[in-house]
Amino acid sequence: MTKRHKDKTSSEKTSSRRNFLKVAAAGAAATVATPALAQTGPTNMRFQSTWPAKDIFHEYAQDYAKKVNDMTGGDLKIEVLPAGAVVPAFQLLEAVSKGTLDGGHGVLAYHYGKQNALALWGSGPGYAMDANMLLAWHKYGGGKQLLEKLYSSIGANVVSFPYGPMPTQPLGWFKKPVTKADDLKGVKFRTVGISIDVFTGMGAAVNALPGGEIVSAMDRGLLDAAEFNNASSDRVLGFPDVSKVCMLQSYHQNAEQFEIMFNKDKYNALPAKIRAILDNAAEAAGQDMAWKAIDRYSRDYEEMQSKDKVKFYKTPDSVLQKQLEIFDQVAEKKSAENPLFKEIVESQLAFAKRATQWEQDTVVSRRMAYNHYFGPNAKKKT
Repeated sequence: MTKRHKDKTSSEKTSSRRNFLKVAAAGAAATVATPALAQTGPTNMRFQSTWPAKDIFHEYAQDYAKKVNDMTGGDLKIEVLPAGAVVPAFQLLEAVSKGTLDGGHGVLAYHYGKQNALALWGSGPGYAMDANMLLAWHKYGGGKQLLEKLYSSIGANVVSFPYGPMPTQPLGWFKKPVTKADDLKGVKFRTVGISIDVFTGMGAAVNALPGGEIVSAMDRGLLDAAEFNNASSDRVLGFPDVSKVCMLQSYHQNAEQFEIMFNKDKYNALPAKIRAILDNAAEAAGQDMAWKAIDRYSRDYEEMQSKDKVKFYKTPDSVLQKQLEIFDQVAEKKSAENPLFKEIVESQLAFAKRATQWEQDTVVSRRMAYNHYFGPNAKKKT
């Protein structure tokens, strides 16, 4: 063997040894890293809704959780419990803020007792906006920053995502049709949020109860009348069993939406990618909820008439006008007492003036088209 060949062989051995050491080192690092990764595993979050398990609202909460669980590929898993599983419905904010729960699903009006301005997210006429327009104000008109300011003012350690625009809610379920505003005087009535003040101003004796307790209270005579939300929820909760009269259309909760909230510390500890999924999943779930609501609410509305023999009536315009007048008085009083309330009202009014002008001028009324196809004088369509 020549000297040159010996030197080449030696060089190759040295190079091979170096490569082996590099591979061995990488393998050792992977061996060390792999158990740590396995130990980390998925992040689990325990949520509670403010709704009974049978309510479609609890289903909406589960829909959001499923979207998150699917989109994160199992890296984050949200479990949703029904109202009362850990805390009563009206104690959700406190439980999430303290970390007793990782998050929750409800409505902002349920926190009315802690800061009354929170109820401006949906508990009232929305200044002629519907719920989708109010969500537009929240995202693009300054509402998000004002909500963060509100929660900070009461020391709530939460991150909030309003989502899921609700259709206009009925005035409620009554023993007989409401024909004038005075018919509400002395009525033992259930509602929540600013609507407490509005119906009190109209002469009702108001009692705020969570959704799961309303029908029982009506059955026992503790309530004469009540409002909750929609055809599907009202039906499954048993309203047709205690009343056969439902008054449709109202300004008391004309623009309400749901709220998904997280404990702020636990939310901030998540990777940025997961936080982005939580945010975008709320918007996706909100749109899906709106579509599901149209399908399910219309079915239950039809069946309550055909199977449950419920009579639906339109709330008289005189009652609606009185609601607006009383709401303005309530808002003026609370604005004088609460600077944040005033700031939110002014922000909503400014956005609503522009947005509703655009809507009124642009969006065609569908009443004519409805009458054309389905009204009493409509020609039978093949």
